[in-house]
Amino acid sequence: MQSIPFQFSHGGYIKEEEVTRSIEGTNARAIDVETDFDYLFPELAKDPNSLLPATNTKDIIAKLKALGDAMIDSTDFSGPLPPQAPISSKIPPIFTYLGQFIDHDITANTDRTAKNLKTDITNEDFKPLPPSTVIEQLKNLRRPTFDLDSVYGDGPTLDPSQTPTEAKGFYQENDPVKLKVGQATDSPDIQGVKIPPEGDLMRDLPRGEDKRAIIGDSRNDENLIVAQLHVAFLRFHNAVVDWVRANEPENAGDNVTLFERSQQLVRWHYQWLVINDFLKTLTVKGTVDSILTGGLKFYKPRNGELFMPLEFSVAAYRFGHSLIRGAYDHNRNFTDRPLTPPPLAISTFDLLFVFTGKGGFRGSPTLPFNWIIEWNRFADKGRASIRGRNSARRIDTRLTKFLSDMQNEIDPSKTQAINDLLKHLAKRNLLRGYFLSIPTGQSLADKLGVKRLTAEELQRRNSSQMNQALAPFLEKTPAWYYILKESEIRANGDSLGEVGSRIVAETFIGLMRNDPSSFLNQDWEPSQGVKLPNGKEIREMADFLKFAGVML
Repeated sequence: MQSIPFQFSHGGYIKEEEVTRSIEGTNARAIDVETDFDYLFPELAKDPNSLLPATNTKDIIAKLKALGDAMIDSTDFSGPLPPQAPISSKIPPIFTYLGQFIDHDITANTDRTAKNLKTDITNEDFKPLPPSTVIEQLKNLRRPTFDLDSVYGDGPTLDPSQTPTEAKGFYQENDPVKLKVGQATDSPDIQGVKIPPEGDLMRDLPRGEDKRAIIGDSRNDENLIVAQLHVAFLRFHNAVVDWVRANEPENAGDNVTLFERSQQLVRWHYQWLVINDFLKTLTVKGTVDSILTGGLKFYKPRNGELFMPLEFSVAAYRFGHSLIRGAYDHNRNFTDRPLTPPPLAISTFDLLFVFTGKGGFRGSPTLPFNWIIEWNRFADKGRASIRGRNSARRIDTRLTKFLSDMQNEIDPSKTQAINDLLKHLAKRNLLRGYFLSIPTGQSLADKLGVKRLTAEELQRRNSSQMNQALAPFLEKTPAWYYILKESEIRANGDSLGEVGSRIVAETFIGLMRNDPSSFLNQDWEPSQGVKLPNGKEIREMADFLKFAGVML
């Protein structure tokens, strides 16, 4: 059993020595758990014909790196003019970062390679790991149950006579059933206008004196949009507490009952939205309903326990990286287009890492008021449907160039060659899939009964550089690349294709179906939950944000 520290590195991939590291001068731990990774299709992972070649590995590694380089969009928008199709999808950009928030809720990988396996993907020549070794050594430091442990930790301390919970500091002193929320900095030195609702500055994460967020998972303070989404969850919980007090007095008689009921409602609303808003938006139409009504075909607990499928975590769910834009219409102060008067700055992707606790806020003690997110620009499905700037990028094999130069990933103690790899997300994804023996896209398609992409489809719409780099992988294509290309060609980048959709939907629904406390097993739906002041139910993320009070 491992204790989860509050501090994780990007992507949830952390070194073993960090698991026991003291955080912010304490030994605080919010969650104590270790669960399994396993293969959704273990027979494929054991079949050499379903994998990239394990011989001449140095050559394969070099070719994977070349493919990763080719995936970076050299024409990606980063200037003051609005991007044009085909960059934009019909997907609202909130789903890019809700996907990341969900990932942090259910997954945190330990990388034990330095200690136990004597190799890792930063080596110029490594051998793919046997599946049995992967299953034994790679562990998940999250419960894969959509229970928001990244928000709640191990809960509040409601009885002063009991041993304090590790997460006691997440909760308000005067009302311990509510979570702390931080206040944005307001100063005459800060330029710009207030973001509606203008009088509400309680829209930052709670922070210590060192600016670090006091939350269950520090990855949610690595970029500004995820941080603002975490704030929304804190605010939503607190609003639910108020709603229960006003509407369910039978559940508000004591703090224990009040907290448990509020937490239950928050979790069920979140889970419902994950399935019915997020998942249905990002998968092929009908996929989710077919699994909900026809049952799971592939996901089954192992030895009676939930597990996180490697084909999901290492390949299919990484489709979210292709949704990331090079710049955002963040708010009326920081946008991605010319305005009159002009914006204070173009809201480029790299700035999202500056205006966080880790990034330092450029000297401000907390988030400056002018960087509070304007959620209607991210959550409005109508804006996204016109394929404009208020949408995510398409799901395809072209990634914003910022993902090839992630300066926050650099480790000063490492060599230049290693840092070149660490800051390049596409190369890391491809190499990790090879290292962890993830089956090829073609083998996954065959297993799922989906028609394979042809060589022509794999090469369609590609640059000459991409096709040259892809040539060695036309018959055996890395799963992550294949799933992105399937979306691009067969779903126009507006959702995952059939292979990606099935793996992601089977995983999400499989985890919830096998969690007795999930909304799917409690015959619950939003009509039984909290309501907006006008009586509207919470049926999409925009409703969630409005109930939280962070969006008008």
